[in-house]
Amino acid sequence: MKTIETPFTRMLNIQYPIIGAPMFLVSNVDMVTEISEAGGIGTFPALNYRPIENYDAAIKEMKSRTQKPIGVNIIVNKSNTRAQDDVRIALKHGVELFITSLGSPKEVIIEAHKNGAKVICDVVNLEHAKKVQDLGADGVIAVSTGAGGHAGPISPIVLIDWLQKKLSIPVIAAGGVADGATMASMLTLGAAAVSIGTRFIACKEATIEQAYKDAVVRSTPEDIVMTTRVSGTPASVINTDYVKKIGLDLPWYLKVLKDKKLTKKYVVPLIHYLGSKSLEQAATAPSWKTVWSAGQSVGLIEDILSCREIMEKLVSEYEACLEKAPRLK
Repeated sequence: MKTIETPFTRMLNIQYPIIGAPMFLVSNVDMVTEISEAGGIGTFPALNYRPIENYDAAIKEMKSRTQKPIGVNIIVNKSNTRAQDDVRIALKHGVELFITSLGSPKEVIIEAHKNGAKVICDVVNLEHAKKVQDLGADGVIAVSTGAGGHAGPISPIVLIDWLQKKLSIPVIAAGGVADGATMASMLTLGAAAVSIGTRFIACKEATIEQAYKDAVVRSTPEDIVMTTRVSGTPASVINTDYVKKIGLDLPWYLKVLKDKKLTKKYVVPLIHYLGSKSLEQAATAPSWKTVWSAGQSVGLIEDILSCREIMEKLVSEYEACLEKAPRLK
């Protein structure tokens, strides 16, 4: 059995350094289990399953369908009142990996490590990466420009090389990876793994609107725009007619309220709520309000395959890329 061995694969005892990224409204039981069974590690956002009883049932089903590691994404800012329960339930079922986003991972790290689970944290710069390393994180996901959803501002080529030189924990690359060549480029830079989202939107197991999958296959990198309109934080989406109509920025009055101390704590959760409803409506049912999250790697996606086929293609392309790479003589 072939493997691609890195510090990340050794940490989780998996075959390939590939994370099926947790995608809001997209990741599901079938995707998580198939990616893990194919040698990577499938993950999903806890908030994809509501109410919390559905989340409990989903993890139970995943763990019954694969003995391989799986991961859960936990939003750790104060607006997520479920975070503690989500961690507790995941640990009850033996989840091996937690991915934290949008806040301090301190409590998740403490609870996960009590049970032998690992925690990796989304970061977009060195300052945050050092903070989570000091808190005991087992790795960071370097979210760069080109990523889907909440993308970072720094080129992946620079961000991965920079972070892996400055940190003592594994750095995972997120943003712009959708085939074996881009995967090889990130691992060559020193990434311990790649986190792949957009490529798995166009998979057979995703139970999203077919038009969403078709848009991913049809789009080019030039069709991806950054908008604050959805969540108040810059996010990458496909530039649909609806996105063009509503514009890329928050209305001026929401900007003002978001920046004021007295109103910020009320307005930010409201913006997140309205944005998540827009994404949910567009992803799961026909809608003229088409807000589809995706990254610039749409330009590298030409077909809709099963998760297992995507994994096999990534690995075979990776191997072919290394074989034809120029070498010193």
